[in-house]
Amino acid sequence: MVRLALATFVSLMIWCWGDSTWASREYFTAEQKEQLSKANTVLVDTIAITDKGTVPSENLTETVTHRLEQAGYKTVTDPSQPHDVVVRVKCEQRKTWEGTTASGGDADLPDAPSRIWKGPACQLNYLLGGTKIKWQREVRTDFSDASEAAQSAHAADPGTYALTKLNERLQQYDFPVTLAAEWGQADRLLKLLDSPDTDNVRKLKIISLLGDMMNDEALPKLKEALQDKNLAQQAAVALGNIGKESIPILIDMLKTSKDPALQIAAAKGLGQVGALHGDPAIIPPLLDMLFKPDVDMAVRTEVVWAIGKMPDKRAIDPLHKLDRELQAVRTEDPAFKKLKEAAFWSLKMTDTELSSENP
Repeated sequence: MVRLALATFVSLMIWCWGDSTWASREYFTAEQKEQLSKANTVLVDTIAITDKGTVPSENLTETVTHRLEQAGYKTVTDPSQPHDVVVRVKCEQRKTWEGTTASGGDADLPDAPSRIWKGPACQLNYLLGGTKIKWQREVRTDFSDASEAAQSAHAADPGTYALTKLNERLQQYDFPVTLAAEWGQADRLLKLLDSPDTDNVRKLKIISLLGDMMNDEALPKLKEALQDKNLAQQAAVALGNIGKESIPILIDMLKTSKDPALQIAAAKGLGQVGALHGDPAIIPPLLDMLFKPDVDMAVRTEVVWAIGKMPDKRAIDPLHKLDRELQAVRTEDPAFKKLKEAAFWSLKMTDTELSSENP
């Protein structure tokens, strides 16, 4: 019972981590999707609120417009000027809740609005055709009490101090590329990925977003990113999201790479193909890696997880064999325990799935 509960818990966590459906905005009409894909001129609307009330927000406006312009957008601040979409940023010393959903989708993202947080925060959303869209992100300070933080920093006014720190967070938070992905603008992301001014941190973010978008146009660039050791791991996972075309590339990377980190990424990418696209072609190369003596344990563990994401009858006997071998070993090695956990989960997923297909 304990092992079954563990398998259920792990499978739930993997489903949550691997779910990229938040990126596909199915509630948009075809017309709205078209408008967003072509959006270029952005009206920036900012508001700053402290315990003393609304205060000037020019610094926030300057930061938001600069960040958007760095991503190639044109910005305006006068509502009477023509614009395609409105980006609204409200920063407060004490946040007023404007959350979207209680759970699921955006609510599970690291930068999602928090019901619990009552300290300084900026909430970002956007409007299309005057309608507020069900999309929201939030950045927060690393302190919850502005008065205490200001006193520790010898700052005169807590409200001003909180807004200054929030402005710094906006300068660091890469909301422009997140918006570009939300609006379906893969071409803009690919252009940024090619730019010599784009650092590796942003490139990794863009690669991840392109994978979530499952955009076929990104395939050549993701293949190219595999040649960069700083980007290869993220690119391999993103390739797995995009689809079956990535299978030969990922198999080659899994079998020929001498870098365990890249092999892990390739196995994870193949698991994503299995989970999202259900292609059984991933199974033979994964099974080939199960009992190779020179395979790193962390690589083998990721291979086992990947097998469980695409239940296949060819995996039943090898998984049972691996499970028996692992259960016979008594060790407190954390890496070995992770392999045992993966083997049990994948075996359970495979047995359960195939049993349901053949009652």
